[in-house]
Amino acid sequence: MYLFFFLKALLFGGEGSLPAFIARQYIPALDMVVDPCAAILVFIVTGLLCVGIKESTVAQGIVTIANVCAMIFVIVAGTYLGFKTGWAGYELPTGYFPFGVNGMLAGSATVFFAYIGFDTVASAAEEVKNPQRDLPLGIGAALSICCALYMLVSIVIVGLVPYHAMDPDTPISTAFASHGMQWAAYVITAGAVTALCSTLMGSILPQPRILMAMARDGLLPSFFSDINKSTQVPVKSTIATGIGAAVLAFFMDVSQLAGMVSVGTLLAFTMVAICVLILRYVPPDEVPLPSSLQESIDSVSSWHGRNSHEISEENPKAHVGSSKESTKPLLDKVDILVELPLIEKQLPFVDYAISEDNRRKIAGWTIMFTCVGVLLLTYSASDLGLPGFLRYTLCGAGGILLLLGLVVLTFIDQDEARHNFGHTGGFICPFVPLLPIVCILINVYLLINLGADTWARVTIWLLVGVVIYVFYGRTHSSLEDAIYVPAAHADEIFRSSENYVS
Repeated sequence: MYLFFFLKALLFGGEGSLPAFIARQYIPALDMVVDPCAAILVFIVTGLLCVGIKESTVAQGIVTIANVCAMIFVIVAGTYLGFKTGWAGYELPTGYFPFGVNGMLAGSATVFFAYIGFDTVASAAEEVKNPQRDLPLGIGAALSICCALYMLVSIVIVGLVPYHAMDPDTPISTAFASHGMQWAAYVITAGAVTALCSTLMGSILPQPRILMAMARDGLLPSFFSDINKSTQVPVKSTIATGIGAAVLAFFMDVSQLAGMVSVGTLLAFTMVAICVLILRYVPPDEVPLPSSLQESIDSVSSWHGRNSHEISEENPKAHVGSSKESTKPLLDKVDILVELPLIEKQLPFVDYAISEDNRRKIAGWTIMFTCVGVLLLTYSASDLGLPGFLRYTLCGAGGILLLLGLVVLTFIDQDEARHNFGHTGGFICPFVPLLPIVCILINVYLLINLGADTWARVTIWLLVGVVIYVFYGRTHSSLEDAIYVPAAHADEIFRSSENYVS
């Protein structure tokens, strides 16, 4: 009986559809509304993810197909109704764009959580057979399909019903009901339920993998890196993630959660874009490797004729040492004698060292000023409360810094070491520096348009992370005993190591 009421309320809603013990309740003492049903759904999805990646992938595929079918129904049936009724939503006196660009981007910032599933693909890279080929194709194809479906549904629904006449809780089903198609609500609601399940799975799936990677690096207790032998899933991390998500779903409203998720996703995408610029123009000369690879490091050093003892005698600045011995930051210039045959053929090594040092300094400062310009431009364009002169001044200064940064990074040479940094092969970001800078610009603008309340909640969340890092991660990090080696040798060391896990 309870299952019947649960499914009925889930599909068709209604104030009295759910049993009292799982219905939304208002707590006067806390002045908040709690949602047990949302927490139960999170626990169900968490249990499914604990079963295994293959099983959860099958379930994800089923609900995604149902969701896509519902969206195609909305597009086809809505287009038919639109041409039949004359697209009433597009005949408003205020026009199709009543809130302008700021209104559009403010709404985009709030619903940006819809794109959180694409970083899920990258987080599950260890469980992909051929990640270098499949990950870029999967992300690109999924992003293109989802964007097309989202835009088509929005075009149809906004045209069917004027925006001010929509029901904010059920806009799509009420749009069809207003044209006499009440039965369409069943199809649409079924699609909404599958979309909810798909979103929950896509939101919870990557977090345990991220916690597992952080635990391997020593930033979190090893508890989070344990993998179940039968399911090959980090069950403990998944359960911990599920409990945390259920608590948030129980106490917080969906609009609050959507804002927090959007901030997290936008911040992550922005940092990735900045890192692309850094790795292309000022990649680190040295990279840290775990001390377990000491044998492979010595072997590669010997093969190059530079083992640790010989390096210390011939050139103390170019030795391979631990992080405790090294006081230089990763992005600082280090005078390391590495073999760069392509560069040595073009110009003498002494001239290269001087010009390369200046190039790296110019590139580093340009990246920093470009980010400052993006911040000034987006803030001044968003804050309508600023005085006119100050607003236009900041906007102009930010625009100049942004354009100068784009021009300088376009004409300056990228670092040749980018071909040797990390692991060779696979996908490389195209259209650098244009694409990363545009990405940073759009993301920062969306971030600024999110409300102050959302930023206050995210700040508390970030402070919790800082506390965990200061009191645990900093002292247990694997970088404490890491060995720094030239970036050009990292791939060779990994390949020669029997401990390397692909």
